[in-house]
Amino acid sequence: MISIDKDTFDAEVLQAEGYVLVDFWSDGCEPCKALMPDVEALEAQYGSSIKFTKLNTTQARRLAIKEKVLGLPTISIYKDGAKIDELTKEDANKANIEGMIKKYV
Repeated sequence: MISIDKDTFDAEVLQAEGYVLVDFWSDGCEPCKALMPDVEALEAQYGSSIKFTKLNTTQARRLAIKEKVLGLPTISIYKDGAKIDELTKEDANKANIEGMIKKYV
């Protein structure tokens, strides 16, 4: 899983071709940390079809606000630089994330 930050977000997500999953999380978000192993397991399964990235919003608050991330954890899928789907808070669980990935790959 590629760790991105406010300096690499544009290149890794907005300028990327194809599908990119972004796991928005923060240091103080326990549900985010609990979800991370599930997202990493999905990367092992679908990583050849979709690029997996994670962004710690603690160091990128303005970027998170710009991307309309209003709660954590938030899992977003971008295609060719545009956000096309998103799961937030309780909806961001392994089954729902896998379902969202399967819609596009």
